[in-house]
Amino acid sequence: MSRMMWDTFKVFIIFTICTFIFYFGLQVLHNEYKQIHRYDPPEGPAVKVFQSQSKILERFQLIFQQGE
Repeated sequence: MSRMMWDTFKVFIIFTICTFIFYFGLQVLHNEYKQIHRYDPPEGPAVKVFQSQSKILERFQLIFQQGE
């Protein structure tokens, strides 16, 4: 019985350590991506796709055609 309890304890410790490593790894990735400015103006040869003068009905038609 003692051997089984020792094995259970080892599995619990390994699971806990892996959980902490996973959690802190996600925190590191989150902090890395949080520093990226997603809404900065594009650099380089960017091309504007839509014209802001379009009518609301045309925009709804485009959304429904693309299935978004």
